[in-house]
Amino acid sequence: MDYRPNKNRYNEMTYNRCGDSGLLLPAFSLGLWHNFGQTDSFDNARTIVQKAFDAGITHFDLANNYGPPPGSAETTFGKILKSDLAQYRDEIIVSTKAGWKMWEGPYGDFGSKKYLVSSLDQSLQRMGLDYVDIYYHHRPDPNTPLEETMGALDLIVRQGKALYVGISSYNAVETKAALKILKEMGTPCLIHQPRYSMFDRWIEEDGLLDLLGNEGVGSIVFSPLEQGLLTNKYLHGIPESSRAASGRGNGALEADQITPEKLDIVARLNNVAKERGQSLAQMALSWVKRDPRVTSVLLGVSRPEQLEDSLRALQNPDFDQEELNTIENILSGKG
Repeated sequence: MDYRPNKNRYNEMTYNRCGDSGLLLPAFSLGLWHNFGQTDSFDNARTIVQKAFDAGITHFDLANNYGPPPGSAETTFGKILKSDLAQYRDEIIVSTKAGWKMWEGPYGDFGSKKYLVSSLDQSLQRMGLDYVDIYYHHRPDPNTPLEETMGALDLIVRQGKALYVGISSYNAVETKAALKILKEMGTPCLIHQPRYSMFDRWIEEDGLLDLLGNEGVGSIVFSPLEQGLLTNKYLHGIPESSRAASGRGNGALEADQITPEKLDIVARLNNVAKERGQSLAQMALSWVKRDPRVTSVLLGVSRPEQLEDSLRALQNPDFDQEELNTIENILSGKG
């Protein structure tokens, strides 16, 4: 059956300006880190993408190594683009990244110009695209001059293979240096993609969030639910069907990360969520997006129902100061 998107798809979603740029991004974007690989159900992946677009999610975030196996998430998304979304390409933001190991030998990892340019050529081929909207360097490379890595991003924009560029997982010091180089080259950094959740607040502690706000750079945060820990999934231990129990790896939550102390905090946070009329996952998403410097929040879902549940976080009221104080006390062990 031909896919026909919801005609009212832009009515419910909130769109935020990405830093000082002209680009608007949806408050929630769809991440394809997990559940879109060759080993996953294509029909399920296709339904999730359709539901996302129907809900006004215009941004789809990938990386060269997403799968498994690496590259297969881009292949899956390319098939969905071709079958369902090709005529809506100008309504969609597609991003991808390179920086982690993608192929054997000395040219398939980290941040050389050789790797970044070659990787994007492969990504475009897998997705059947002429260009991506955003291309990221996925992680810092301690052995390649930053000027070379940023120069590769600048080159890619000038070649027309990407409209904007970004960086991911750079700390504040590394980010400041990268922003300076890109600005001098005439290809300013659009966006930073860091990890951020109630349990992982390094971007606040490191000063990265302040830097991005001061420099007019957007941010899109990943793992806002701490790989499922900030949901009701682990309120009563580790279910056998969970990612933590499977030991799947590839950045997934591991069982030894789920300590009794964290489970106690999760239970207390769940009580606050109930008082707000939210699920724990919805409250965790609302908490992450409360900061105006957070342009968008990446959602990673395994089922369409999870996507629909997450999107309900758009409907809940903002936190009042008492709620924020209560959450801070819980997270610090005082609540």
